[in-house]
Amino acid sequence: MGAVYQAEDTLLPGRVCALKEIAPDPDLDTGMLSQLQDQFRQEASVLARLDHPNLPKVSDYFSQDRREYLVMDFIPGHDLREIVDQAVGKNRFLEEEQVINWAEQLCDALEYLHNQDPPILHRDIKPSNIKLTPSGLLKLVDFGLVKLLTSDEARTVTVVQGQGTAAYTPLEQYGGDDAHTDTRSDIYALGATLYHLLTTRAPVTARERFLRPDALTPPRMINPRISPGVERAILNALELHPDKRPADIATFRQALRQSVLPAGLAPLLLTQTEWQKAVVKNFPLIAAVGVLATLALVLTPP
Repeated sequence: MGAVYQAEDTLLPGRVCALKEIAPDPDLDTGMLSQLQDQFRQEASVLARLDHPNLPKVSDYFSQDRREYLVMDFIPGHDLREIVDQAVGKNRFLEEEQVINWAEQLCDALEYLHNQDPPILHRDIKPSNIKLTPSGLLKLVDFGLVKLLTSDEARTVTVVQGQGTAAYTPLEQYGGDDAHTDTRSDIYALGATLYHLLTTRAPVTARERFLRPDALTPPRMINPRISPGVERAILNALELHPDKRPADIATFRQALRQSVLPAGLAPLLLTQTEWQKAVVKNFPLIAAVGVLATLALVLTPP
């Protein structure tokens, strides 16, 4: 169990910070509690060394009354879930250009985390864990499920065991089995987050898609203003099997960069499904035009 509080630093008057509290299961025995505390201190020391503009800075950590605490920057502003909800209330979609700008910032943060030695996974990327500051800077704020991968990837170290949030969680992350979790798990969650931001709907869960492969609605069927290439990049990130996703964040970022069309052009391009429907609907006309074109070629003297 955990909670986050807005707090004032009594040693530095005027400094507002966020205090993340982690409360272990009260039924844990002394040995398990000691192990949890050791894991917490290891992770907290790693987070305290991180320094990136799109991540909150961890400045301290401590234990008190069988509870663990992280002290970090307090981030003002609204989270992206709130911003999506505001767009829904106005019956509109977020602009693709804005969402891609946010995606660039998130890719920066994840590339930084994944390039640590050993790599660090976030494991709970979702709109409500991303805050937009008044200056326009994004912050990936919740490290509650962050994972520290060992070099041989034989095991992971974590403070809080968890599965993330269903709509943004890849299949390999279900069940709490960390053996198959790697940086591509964060790519899936980022893809699911971008799907939500551009369509204003969370994607169906990976579990439901495993049972019904056609359960996921393509983003452009919901919001035709999405560029076809952006849709392809997001659907690639949302592949159920990790091997079919982009190999790393840099690859995913490049796919997004190359895919954005000028505003207003995307709606003019039909989706594959729309093309199929158009062909079926107009097949007699298309066939007639084809016959006439063939006759014209045959009857026209050389």
